[in-house]
Parts: sequence; C-alpha cells; structure tokens
Amino acid sequence: MTQKTYRAEFDPAFDPAWPGASAGTSLPEILAACPRDAAYDAWFGDPRLQPVHEALARISLTGTIGKPLLTLHGTLDSLLPISLHSDVYSRMIADAQRSRLHRYYRIEGGNHVDSLMHLDPEHLRPMLPCFRTAFNALTAWVEDGQEPPPSATVPRPAGSGATDPALLNTCSLRSAS
Repeated sequence: MTQKTYRAEFDPAFDPAWPGASAGTSLPEILAACPRDAAYDAWFGDPRLQPVHEALARISLTGTIGKPLLTLHGTLDSLLPISLHSDVYSRMIADAQRSRLHRYYRIEGGNHVDSLMHLDPEHLRPMLPCFRTAFNALTAWVEDGQEPPPSATVPRPAGSGATDPALLNTCSLRSAS
C-alpha cells in the first residue's frame, strides 16, 4: 500500500494494465488491490520516468539537514528494521557533517506500532510517551535554544510490563548512564 501511495503521487500516469484496475489517484483507487502495482519499478528502462526520478530526487534522504531533527526508532521495530533505516540515516547525517543538528534515540523495546505491545508485554514498550517527550525537547531546542540530551539508546526500565504506568505515561530520552 505504501509503494502504491507513493507511486500514485509521483507517477499518476502509470497504468497497471490490469483488467478492471486503475492505477488510482483517489483513496479508494489507491487502496484497491492490483498485483501489477507490486511489481512497479520506477528506476529501470522507461524514459518516460525522468520526471519521476527528478521528483524523487527532490525528496530523497541525503543527510543534509538544515534544521534540528530528533529521530526516534524502536529497537524491536517489526516493520522498518532499525539497522536498515534510522541507523543508516543517522550515518548519512554524520557523513554530511550535520550531527550538531541531530539527536538519535534508539528506544529499547519499541516497536513500529504501539498496538502490538500486548503480543509481548515483557519486552515491548510504547513509543507514544517517547514521541511526546521528543516533541517537547525539539520545541525547546528550536524555540529556546535548549539542546536535548545527547543521542542514546534509551533503556526499557527493568521490571516494567507494557501496562506499567511508568512506561505508558513517561519516557526519558537519557541513557541509563
């Protein structure tokens, strides 16, 4: 669904040529199942795609950030593995020599969606309290010049189950040390 949504935005002229299917620009069309959309390849062989390549280049991640940025990523993210996504982007920012504008918090036990916590309450933790804390920290950094804590792996408090109020309502962005 994510790929189809981006394809509809960046290449609305794409026609999957699937009987009864539409590439779609409206939400119902985008969400309609179309096996050909899963095979969409925006990078090879089609000269018509030059405008698509240019549009993607404008939003591509380069690490050259110009404003303060806080990244939070759960170490148990089951949809976007941390080592393939936020770890890579953090290195891109460092390679672009913009680390002074970036803080990266690896949230131990965090998953991609909090609704999965009940599946393993002894290991998972909610991300929402950490997002709230990070939003406040980013606001203080941008508006008041108050730098947030250094990048760190934020430990999951020992002995806390997923329903513990300490995990449900609070999150410190500081490492244990």
